[in-house]
Amino acid sequence: MGFTSSNQHHLLSKIATNDRHGENSPYFDGWKAYDSDPFSPTHNPHGVIQMGLAENLLCFDLIQDWIKKNPKASICSREGVDGFKDIAIFQDYHGLPDFRKAVAKFMGRVRGGRVTFNPDRIVMSGGATGANEVIAFCLADPGDAFLVPTPYYPAFDRDLGWRAGVQLVPVACDSSNDFKITEAALEAAYEQAQDANIKVKGLLITNPSNPLGTIFDRETLRSLVSFINKKNIHLICDEIYTATVFSEPNFVSIAEIIEEDMECNRDLIHIVYSLSKDMGLPGFRVGIVYSYNDAVVNCGRKMSSFGLVSTQTQHLIASMLLDDEFVERFVAESAKRLAIRHKAFTMGLLQVRISCLKSNAGLFCWMNLRRLLNESTVEAELALWRLIIDEVKLNVSPGSSFHCSEPGWFRVCFANMDDDTMEVAIRRIQTFVQRKEAVLVAGN
Repeated sequence: MGFTSSNQHHLLSKIATNDRHGENSPYFDGWKAYDSDPFSPTHNPHGVIQMGLAENLLCFDLIQDWIKKNPKASICSREGVDGFKDIAIFQDYHGLPDFRKAVAKFMGRVRGGRVTFNPDRIVMSGGATGANEVIAFCLADPGDAFLVPTPYYPAFDRDLGWRAGVQLVPVACDSSNDFKITEAALEAAYEQAQDANIKVKGLLITNPSNPLGTIFDRETLRSLVSFINKKNIHLICDEIYTATVFSEPNFVSIAEIIEEDMECNRDLIHIVYSLSKDMGLPGFRVGIVYSYNDAVVNCGRKMSSFGLVSTQTQHLIASMLLDDEFVERFVAESAKRLAIRHKAFTMGLLQVRISCLKSNAGLFCWMNLRRLLNESTVEAELALWRLIIDEVKLNVSPGSSFHCSEPGWFRVCFANMDDDTMEVAIRRIQTFVQRKEAVLVAGN
């Protein structure tokens, strides 16, 4: 007996079938275009190059070398099999003690050693996606809202809204000040929510920013802490790109700010972290909630039962991150390689007078294609985006999918491919820009 293809949504729950997953947004549509026609230098040289996925593949050789030299770190190797039983039957949702110790130590290391983290406050989850949802469930009821500066990561709508039912209220930022958040914009968004009878429970920021690749300066972070203290709302800091900072100024964590001599209700401060970007291990699904609120730690830990990191992964990660020599080398080399790749990509764009927002972090650039738009509208941006996917064969992400208020910005990922593929991508962009400008000139 076969399965029917008729619409069966009426048989499912409202949570399962609501449209807040965002799968049909241009952000995810670009991935589908790549999946259906993936670039390969040998088998499909005219295929779509994936520049819409923020993966960090630049230092995989270092991790692979470490694994070869440390076979005991895997319980599935001859050298590590003696630990198989103890690791395989461990299911305490606090996590392996060495895992929590290692993650806490690594979090301090990639923040320059200027702050320390308590292993007992480490709450694990299935990647940053799971960590964001745990925070949403802990802090807000369905219908409550978080303020979020624009542009912001498109999947926040899914992570916080699909099952937890949290609304996201945009805090409008624009290119007039390089998309920096202002107190006036915060107040306006807060008042807008109040006028709409929406209960604001928190402010969510991504530092370093996705998609901008910029970092928050110390003074801005202080002002955000003052704002949330005044409003008595939570501050959730997504810091999953901490170790991708590749040039000055140095990254400043919210953990540093609350260590300063300023009034701050620590119960309102929470950090989301992951090893997906800093270590390039998204498939390991290592997500972390680090909260200064005891109740959130306790509730989040119980909720993490629904998305634990496997003990096999915990064991391997603990061994790796407790190797100080490896961590020092990896962090330094990663920053070096990201800087080289960022420079190569942005210089290639400048050859055809395409600029990006000045940035010093992340696995991507915020590319300015406003002058290539037929008109300054979201519709024109999406038409240009579709042209880039269908004809240029590059999956880049349109700014409107990041809730950007200005049409013509695109996020372009540069760390998820080898040097040769990057060269192909740059040549495709250069050729496209030259042709597009010729058409615009002819049209005038």
